[in-house]
Amino acid sequence: MTKSDNRPPTVGRESVWDYPRPPRVEPVEQRLWVVLNGVTLADTRNGKRVLETSHPPVYYLPSQDVRMELLMPTQAMSFCEWKGVAQYYDAIIDDHRTARAAWTYPEPSEAFRDIQHHLAFYAHLMDACFVGDERARPQAGSFYGGWITDAIAGPFKGGSGTEGW
Repeated sequence: MTKSDNRPPTVGRESVWDYPRPPRVEPVEQRLWVVLNGVTLADTRNGKRVLETSHPPVYYLPSQDVRMELLMPTQAMSFCEWKGVAQYYDAIIDDHRTARAAWTYPEPSEAFRDIQHHLAFYAHLMDACFVGDERARPQAGSFYGGWITDAIAGPFKGGSGTEGW
């Protein structure tokens, strides 16, 4: 990430500090796609994004647009006070396994029903994640799953120094 990620929002740029709390879900107009080990793991024009104060958007891709045969459910789970219980998936391509590469909310809370049957991917574990034609950068840290693009301004939760706080 560069210092430009912390520039104040301008026309066409959103500040993550203007995102709501509690978070909200909204549709994404741009194409979203994810590449791992040279394979397009997911590709959609029907994505959603979750916006939460101080976080880059987390993008959710519908399962019908994900190569589910390359994902294996794990026993790993986590709890979000807003969305509910998350289930994690390992990605397996050829002989390479990427642990906890993606997650979903099988039974999300009512406010997040729009992301049911959708998966999110950790950008730091993928070869590349794209929003439109722009390659997204991962939110700092291994817990958060936000994708950073030039359309948003930080600082972002999970980072340090010029990346966030």
